[in-house]
Amino acid sequence: MRIIKNDHLGNSVWEYDGRVMEQTVSAFLLEAHFNRSDLIFNGICLRKGDRFLELYPIGRWFNIFEIHDKDNDEIKGWYCNISRPARFDAEKISYDDLALDLLVYPDRKMLVLDKDEFKSLSLDQIEILNARNGLEQLKEIFSRPEAFIMRDYKRFI
Repeated sequence: MRIIKNDHLGNSVWEYDGRVMEQTVSAFLLEAHFNRSDLIFNGICLRKGDRFLELYPIGRWFNIFEIHDKDNDEIKGWYCNISRPARFDAEKISYDDLALDLLVYPDRKMLVLDKDEFKSLSLDQIEILNARNGLEQLKEIFSRPEAFIMRDYKRFI
């Protein structure tokens, strides 16, 4: 399946392939592999070939990527995009990224990213409210006493 990340205007900014692992009435779970050069991102080493489990909840204003090391499958963290609800068809999933992100480390420390970029987008008040609600929902998910693990996503979403 093709995964298409758009900017807030709907223009494609990154495309890659993934495999549907599970589809339910509430979400799509995909597996993909990092296809860019190695980089350090806010203290997390992302390497070409790292495995990403990507959750796209239907109707929600976010998605969650669980990042696994390509060598030992250890969880490196979770990267959460605040976005308009993803759109699905038989061949692709696409979403409009709204700049605001939540990075969650394995120790559960959370870091909100790109707040200034989000504020600079030309969004209407309803979209701003939905995006902020999506961020709060993510914070609540990752604040629970039981750790979020993608294989148990149905308990959280």
